[in-house]
Amino acid sequence: MITKGQVTGIAERHMQGTDKYIVDVVVKTGNVITIVIDSDTSVVIDDCSHLSKAVEAALDRDQEDFELRVTSYGADRPLILKRQYTKNIGRQLVITKTDEQKIKGKLLKADETGITLELIPDKKKKDTPAETVLIAFAEIEQAKIVLSFK
Repeated sequence: MITKGQVTGIAERHMQGTDKYIVDVVVKTGNVITIVIDSDTSVVIDDCSHLSKAVEAALDRDQEDFELRVTSYGADRPLILKRQYTKNIGRQLVITKTDEQKIKGKLLKADETGITLELIPDKKKKDTPAETVLIAFAEIEQAKIVLSFK
């Protein structure tokens, strides 16, 4: 059976020297492989296509057949890696903390330990200054981007 480590190694070698990185690799029964990639800038369909061809070339389909899907990380998915927070500075996030508290705010900063959010002020209190909060990564259960179509 093809292993996650085997596929991850091939994909990492292919993306070395670029701003693309692996978010997840799943290898299911029957060698159904899914690779999810993201980037510090953007992922286009050619990036997925080139990675797919590189992985297919490195694996021997005659020895062991497989099904391969390479996708970009969707904006509607929760953030998983610290690197993804840096990419999304300036965007609004909804954070669900480990204590189940939900916080919505604009991502101002992300570093190795956590993030800084500028909370969305109450519309009824126009003169209230925006409040910022620091949230450690250990306190974050889930973080999702608030999609805006302005």
